[in-house]
Amino acid sequence: MTKLQTSNFKIQNKSQIPCPKIFNLRDRLFLFSRRILKICRVLPRIPECEGLQRQLANSATSVGANFEEADGALTKRDFINKVAIARKEAKEARYWLRIVASEYFTDLELAQEIRESEEIIKILSAILIKSGREGGE
Repeated sequence: MTKLQTSNFKIQNKSQIPCPKIFNLRDRLFLFSRRILKICRVLPRIPECEGLQRQLANSATSVGANFEEADGALTKRDFINKVAIARKEAKEARYWLRIVASEYFTDLELAQEIRESEEIIKILSAILIKSGREGGE
């Protein structure tokens, strides 16, 4: 299968730029959203990518938005619900990243973002477990 030329913009992989680990989850989710939006901007301008761009952008930015809502939750039940939604959106973003990586980039170009989505899912699952929701995964 031949990859389509997306643009002259290259997605830099982990070996090209230093990427310090961010331990503040809010900041991490914000930066994840920004990186995904940059990926969406370099996808080819063809009809089949319009839906992919929208789905990827919506799910990736929704993770952080729902986590912010969880922080403002009035009840524990609402907190758990918002974190669960954030985790669901992270799983969806991972799916769309895998599709985009397999069709429009090399696997290495998006491997770091796919790994980051998996780490985010694990973090949100751990929060759910510690909050009392059984079977965080």
